[in-house]
Amino acid sequence: MTALFTIDLQAVRIVRAETKTQILGALADCFSEVYGLDRVSVLERVEERETLGSTGFGRGVAIPHARLEGLARPVAAFFRLENPVDFASSDAMPVDCVFGLLSPEQAGATHLQALAAISRLMRDERMHERLIAAPDADAIYALLVNVIDRDAA
Repeated sequence: MTALFTIDLQAVRIVRAETKTQILGALADCFSEVYGLDRVSVLERVEERETLGSTGFGRGVAIPHARLEGLARPVAAFFRLENPVDFASSDAMPVDCVFGLLSPEQAGATHLQALAAISRLMRDERMHERLIAAPDADAIYALLVNVIDRDAA
């Protein structure tokens, strides 16, 4: 079995942001730079999804996601925020980890499976603590890929 989504080392970042809007803009920038996607389209789709309800997952995690034309498979980005930011999460806690996911427009079940995998990963309190404690983006990437590859096996 292969991983449900791809995450590139360059899409794992430690980010300074003050607002949810800045985070979504940084995600659009990241998906554009790393995966060659149109920044405006990414931002529009992610913002459109946020209008349906916050993707603030709770316990310090947000999972902004959307479906986008032109993708061959789901791709992800991960940000650890330098300072927690209000994301209008259901538990009212600010977020310090943001896991962005974009899937192909027609990837109904695949998109939901990838979201579920990210959700399971981010619900693991020990993993969350390790991601926060990791010294840099390379260490964060190693933690994520280790779990993603293990779960795909």
